[in-house]
Amino acid sequence: MSESKVKDDAWLVVKYGGSSLADGARVSNAANMILEALRKGKRIAVVVSAMGRTTDDLMRIAREALNGVDPGVSDIDDLLSMGERTSARLLATVLRSMGVEARYYDPEGEDWPIITDDRFGDAEPILSECARRIRDHVAPLMVRGAVPVIPGFIGRTLDGRITTIGRGGSDTTAFILARYLGAGEVILVTDVDGIMTADPKLVGEAKPIPEISARELAGLADSGTKFIHKKALRYKPKDVNVRVLNYRRGSLEAGGTLIRGEFPGELEAKLGFQDPIDMVTVVGRGVPSNPQLIYRILRAASKSGRILGVSSDENSLILYLSSPNGKALRDIHRVISGAGGAAAMAARRSIALIRVEGVGLEDTPGIIGRISNPLRERGINIFGIFTVASSISTLVDWGRRDEAVQLIRDSLNHEGNSVGG
Repeated sequence: MSESKVKDDAWLVVKYGGSSLADGARVSNAANMILEALRKGKRIAVVVSAMGRTTDDLMRIAREALNGVDPGVSDIDDLLSMGERTSARLLATVLRSMGVEARYYDPEGEDWPIITDDRFGDAEPILSECARRIRDHVAPLMVRGAVPVIPGFIGRTLDGRITTIGRGGSDTTAFILARYLGAGEVILVTDVDGIMTADPKLVGEAKPIPEISARELAGLADSGTKFIHKKALRYKPKDVNVRVLNYRRGSLEAGGTLIRGEFPGELEAKLGFQDPIDMVTVVGRGVPSNPQLIYRILRAASKSGRILGVSSDENSLILYLSSPNGKALRDIHRVISGAGGAAAMAARRSIALIRVEGVGLEDTPGIIGRISNPLRERGINIFGIFTVASSISTLVDWGRRDEAVQLIRDSLNHEGNSVGG
């Protein structure tokens, strides 16, 4: 990636989601939030989504009007860009009516900052070009206190054709701007109070949480939560915090959920634990369905060891743990020897845990083969493999760990290791 600018906490990138701009009152509210922050000495770049459900409506109307005729993906991207472009024009107009120097950026203009490849509908930003254009065309405007208003979700190819970045595109735009402007924070304004403890549609008692890491958020995304799309998380700068807040609060300082850290945007293989681990299998009819027994086993393992993972099937429970002196193994055995439901345990020692990570890992076809095939060809046995929250853990003999890590890295790099769509 191109080098990021040194961070300045007075510089903000604020992205307004479609729900926060759904009508005139909300657009006016958004402008007032910006004005308040400017008066407190902030420098702000604004990214906007299409108002309400404009993009969905444009796509629906286009399909009805075309009646099955395929106009070409580039024409569709050009059409869909109109939602964000209209939002940006409107917000810039309202800001200027309040006395703010606001500048609308259009993807057909020479100073447009987001340049992508030509994968229409799911384009990838070309970061070196974005960096140069952001520094040349956006940063100088902010230095003098003006507000750039940039349509999110939209890109442009090097030869001038309009593209769309795909799901999470407006968040991606905001993260790229923050990286190369050196912004101190990205604020995502939406219609909820932040990242919730659960999906409110499924759990009525769900509450907003004050803070979460990007890694944890990626795990929620893999489990079906789509608040920030995994593709967008790839572009979140490591040292720039992201805050999610509700437009109804009427202020950019109104709490919300803070998202810290970054998640790897490329597939990377490394040792998941720096010491040999043990793989302990407990077998017995109904073991996984006996919560009291599972609790006692996990408690015994954690007292004298460190649990790194757990998996199960109908009649067995497998623990992956660090127990250098083997005491955890003896403690687990004491528990199961006194339990009627557990028949026996087996332990394999000196195992290496190799972890492959990357946002959207489960969206990468054939990834298990890219990990296992080079190990099989070299005669390295895999003792276990499991996936959790944008990571794949592979268990091999400790003595061949370095060879296995390098083989996996070579395989990922050979086939191209970009994650996501």
